[in-house]
Amino acid sequence: MASRSVLVSGASIAGPALAYWLNRAGWAVTVVERFDGLREAGQNIDVRGAGREVVRRMGLEEQTLSARTGELGSTIVDGQGRSLASFAAGTSDGDGLTAEMEILRGDFARLLHESTARDVEYVFGDQITALDDTGDAVTASFLNGRARTFDAVVVAEGLTSRTRSLVLPDAEATGLGLYMAYLTIERTAADDDWWRWYFAPGGRQVTLRPDNHGTIRATLSVASSVGGLEDLAPADQARILRRTFRGAGWETERVLAALDRDAFYFDAVGQMRIPRWSRGRVGLVGDAAYCPSPLSGMGTSLSLVGAYVLAGELASAPDPLRAFARFETLMRPYADRAQKLLPGVPAIAHPRSRAGVAALRTAVRLAGSPLARRLGGVAGRVIAPPADAIELPRYPALRETGHPAGLA
Repeated sequence: MASRSVLVSGASIAGPALAYWLNRAGWAVTVVERFDGLREAGQNIDVRGAGREVVRRMGLEEQTLSARTGELGSTIVDGQGRSLASFAAGTSDGDGLTAEMEILRGDFARLLHESTARDVEYVFGDQITALDDTGDAVTASFLNGRARTFDAVVVAEGLTSRTRSLVLPDAEATGLGLYMAYLTIERTAADDDWWRWYFAPGGRQVTLRPDNHGTIRATLSVASSVGGLEDLAPADQARILRRTFRGAGWETERVLAALDRDAFYFDAVGQMRIPRWSRGRVGLVGDAAYCPSPLSGMGTSLSLVGAYVLAGELASAPDPLRAFARFETLMRPYADRAQKLLPGVPAIAHPRSRAGVAALRTAVRLAGSPLARRLGGVAGRVIAPPADAIELPRYPALRETGHPAGLA
């Protein structure tokens, strides 16, 4: 019997993970990515709970742990860089602001690509321009390549997915009133291996994180009700950031100086909450379907779990329509739980007044106090995301690494 075929749009996390599992199930997999090559840039991501279990089933746990950033934990600092409270990195699958499996997005994307490149067709520098679902198959048209026909198509892109509009044109992201800029800056002798957070009045926040490449990953975030800044030219975004963060204190000027010499990524923070994740033989997975926002700490785990479950359902169901329906039934409660941010987030971490900053610092000191630690890591349990809030099915068709079905 001929192999079933699938086109996956997006070569970041969810796309290659889905390709990995469908390839093991005997599908012919093609991944198309609009960028010219693998995007190895990016900030920290953490793999927790059920997401880490998926990594185990892929046989990639040791490789992923070997590529960790080396971050020791997180510490909240004042304007002089003095620590107000510190929280050590997690020592299990789900606890801690810094997960035990903390890795750069680009490094993890590379691992996933390397695990699939031999058996999966990757097409870089192209993108889907049209999808024609006949009921029996889907014909995809491309910007550069010839049209091709597949049994199913899966959009595994980001929050602002372009291809999603071909499937669900009315889908819109829910903004959280926050902008974030991501930069990679030079490391200095004064830097350490802790994730340092600084809060400034005006709804501003600055963070510095170590990596395993000898540099520092920095973020600037600001609460704002102004829309559309993510669509401006980078030069205009840089001007807005310099004006907004002028005089904020701590290491802010160092980060702003990097805007002039280094590339940065600037975007609005949001979530994707839509009533359906598929139409016909075309479905969504990962951020394109249910982005929980970076504030949740669950984006990567949701992408990995979603890729695994969707692959299992596609490999097990008689047709993609039933697989997409079953996938949504299993995944939506998990995604919904991940999207429920802590009360007051993001505003509580972006106070506008000096009094608000002072109150937040007091709360942080209390959360990191010896008493709180003696009470059983109250802070860690409160802030830990619901990474285990799903029972992963077993799919014999996926021939999991290390699972008896995978030894057949």
